[in-house]
Amino acid sequence: MNTQQQMEERLWDYIDGLSSPAERSALDELIAANIEWQQKYRELLGVHQLMDSSELEAPSMRFTKNVMEEIARYHVAPATKTYINKNIIRSIGAFFLTLIAGFLTYCLVQFKWSASGSGSGSSSLATSYHTELEKFNWAKVFSGPYATIFLMASVVLGLMMLDMYLQRKKEQARHS
Repeated sequence: MNTQQQMEERLWDYIDGLSSPAERSALDELIAANIEWQQKYRELLGVHQLMDSSELEAPSMRFTKNVMEEIARYHVAPATKTYINKNIIRSIGAFFLTLIAGFLTYCLVQFKWSASGSGSGSSSLATSYHTELEKFNWAKVFSGPYATIFLMASVVLGLMMLDMYLQRKKEQARHS
């Protein structure tokens, strides 16, 4: 703690009457002898007198009720159901589901479903599917025109959403 803070604390204790008699006499001597202590004492004593002289006003008995009545006068924003069109949300969802279904259909069409199992049983069927998956050319799926269209559509939609977000932010900053 620096000396300025110590001086203020000691002087506040002196002004409030919390210091011991020995400390009060030491502070009396410091205030009488040191100009810096005198100035700080006068400053803090002025603040103390201002705090004593000013009376804090109590709020009226109806304060809470008055505030609530004032709030009730303003138009409350409607629920989100009234200003969000459900058909738009459904169409966006249908668009994305169609894109995903088309991409999965394309992947399934590229897969060769002929099983060349020599034995009978589920273990040979599982191993044949496993070997078919290993033989599957994933590069053909992800580098084809449908994958490119899917990625391009996703990027365009992402940029559109970013633009909408930035426009809203800009409007909110302009209104506030």
